Amino acid sequence: MPDPSRLRDSTQIVVPPTALAGIRSDLEAQFAVTVFEECEAVRIIGSPVEIKGVNTYLARHGVSVP
Repeated sequence: MPDPSRLRDSTQIVVPPTALAGIRSDLEAQFAVTVFEECEAVRIIGSPVEIKGVNTYLARHGVSVP
């Protein structure tokens, strides 16, 4: 059985709330993901393929993903 933390890493990205300033609407339009705003973070959830694309998109826009 796969490790849950590994699956979680491939299906979500957690960034600071300010990281998506100015690009959130484009991100949601371009990728099939769900964006949840939490108190101290924004969680982007999607399929492994979409998350990989989002990761590349964020990197092109200067957002560092841990």
